[in-house]
Amino acid sequence: MNMLRRNILKGASAASTLAIAAGLFGSGNAFAAYNSAAFSAKSVADALKGMGATSPTESKDIAIKAPEIAENGAVVPVEVTSKIAGTTNIAILAEKNPNPLVADFKLENGAEPYVSVRIKMGQTAMIRAVVTAGGKSYTAAKEVKVTIGGCGG
Repeated sequence: MNMLRRNILKGASAASTLAIAAGLFGSGNAFAAYNSAAFSAKSVADALKGMGATSPTESKDIAIKAPEIAENGAVVPVEVTSKIAGTTNIAILAEKNPNPLVADFKLENGAEPYVSVRIKMGQTAMIRAVVTAGGKSYTAAKEVKVTIGGCGG
């Protein structure tokens, strides 16, 4: 075996071990804070409270694109677009899911206020989008009928 290659691998391994020990590769710096109160809430009202959006205003500037009838509740495509200036957050809730908050996106540096996800739904329910802009919360909803539930139903 090539001794130079072996020495380089030993040096790289030692440097990686030191970097990990020093906390340079800590995963906590890469992820945003997880809102456990909102994601573990069992009702829409509790999820909104956990998000700090207890009484969002209805808005027609939020567009929800989702199928009217989802044949498979295990994979329901949902797209949300906000035309509200200064949108900084988009959250998606499935109102009859055991944990209604299914996605929460923080938008920074003028990111386009558009998100696309595939969610799981156990039964027919309203899909609610909650948008935060300028310190205020706005919402819109759309019903999705599920023929085969994706949560074992």
